[in-house]
Amino acid sequence: MNELFEKLTALLLEKNDRLSYARARTWVEILWEDFETTYAKAGREYKGREMTKKIVTHWITQYGEKLHEFAAVNPKYQHLLNDENDMKH
Repeated sequence: MNELFEKLTALLLEKNDRLSYARARTWVEILWEDFETTYAKAGREYKGREMTKKIVTHWITQYGEKLHEFAAVNPKYQHLLNDENDMKH
């Protein structure tokens, strides 16, 4: 699982050069857990890691360059991701 998260983190860092490695890794883990939790709460059958990887990869590809902006307006994630000292400038 660590190898998969490393690859997704690298992809996110390619898309968003304002994130530090630590913040990018946190985003990957949050996106992963959020998708799996939401999917389970909806009563859906678990489709496995490949499905989650596909969705998280899509989100990173589509929204990765703006993820650092999302934390500032979403209180659910703000406490995890809104540390300006950890952002690249």
